[in-house]
Amino acid sequence: MRAVITVIGKDNVGILHKVSGVCAEYHANVLEVTQSVLQDMFAMIMMVDITDMTTDFTKLSDKLTTLGTDLGLSIHTMHEDIFNAMHRI
Repeated sequence: MRAVITVIGKDNVGILHKVSGVCAEYHANVLEVTQSVLQDMFAMIMMVDITDMTTDFTKLSDKLTTLGTDLGLSIHTMHEDIFNAMHRI
């Protein structure tokens, strides 16, 4: 099972480190990362493997949402099945 994490907001040092740190804390393995900085805006999409995660999906999502609030970022975590269903034509 996989999840998609999106991060958008003002660029700052350590965003990737902090988000991936939460993933590591719960044993969610980061598979792919793409990120861009447009002027001072940061955008990132992560694909993480949640198969061996040590907590439930909701706790991971809540922790990342809280991190986003603390950093002034918008962080959304979505199960891959939901992501694919939303973006299917």
